Amino acid sequence: MSLVAEAFVSQIAATEPWPENATLYQQLRGEQILLSDNAASLAVQAFLQMCNLPVKVVCRANAEYMSPSGKVPFIHVGNQVVSELGPIVQFVKAKGHSLSDGLDEVQKAEMKAYMELVNNMLLTAELYLQWCDEATVGEITIARYGSPYPWPLNHILAYQKQWEIKRKMKAIGWGNKTLDQVLEDVDQCCQALSQRLGTQPYFFNKQNVQGQCLQSKPLNAGISGNLDISRNILDPHRYLQDCADMLRLSASKRSSQMSVQVCLVLLGLPVTRH
Repeated sequence: MSLVAEAFVSQIAATEPWPENATLYQQLRGEQILLSDNAASLAVQAFLQMCNLPVKVVCRANAEYMSPSGKVPFIHVGNQVVSELGPIVQFVKAKGHSLSDGLDEVQKAEMKAYMELVNNMLLTAELYLQWCDEATVGEITIARYGSPYPWPLNHILAYQKQWEIKRKMKAIGWGNKTLDQVLEDVDQCCQALSQRLGTQPYFFNKQNVQGQCLQSKPLNAGISGNLDISRNILDPHRYLQDCADMLRLSASKRSSQMSVQVCLVLLGLPVTRH
């Protein structure tokens, strides 16, 4: 989207209040959605909830193909359709809702740097582990991704997606990486986030920001489809997991079981459903 188009959309968005029937679209929750897409959806839901903006979650088998960018989740607000966390944050900001208004310019720049770190490292690692680790691909990814479709379309779509992801990995220099190298990169990224967090409950000041939603979403319990791998990565970084305690308390004060589940999944802790 050009700068002129973005400015036009922002201007339109700013003049319209947030509707009660705003909708978030994602793939089928139980049998289709992959962990990276599920984490992305939870991050957007958490962000909107932090902004006190209502949204209804709708699951569609073809959500990926409905999205303007080909990525989920996406939201339908009035006449606007916006996909992915970053653009959604900007769209919401144009309506006067922001989690970073209390940050100064230096903090905003630092937050942006950490968000780029997460985008370039953790989110890329998620895609690698889902589509380039053959054990995960064979046991989980192909079966879930193609589950809504009949044979042979289910396999065709899955292998088409795998080819697309592998081409992307090759373009960014990840094509020849081993699983151990990817996990080492993830550990280094977690170290950077853990050092920035220190013993504080939040990354910046005493408030949640959109960067908190973004950095936490890859740290869910199944970053690679393998719970043991995820735990081994996160165990040395206790304060990243301790963040969930603050989020859990905040959610329970609002008496929202959904909030509790979102926070726990985002930060890699097990969820008990009642």
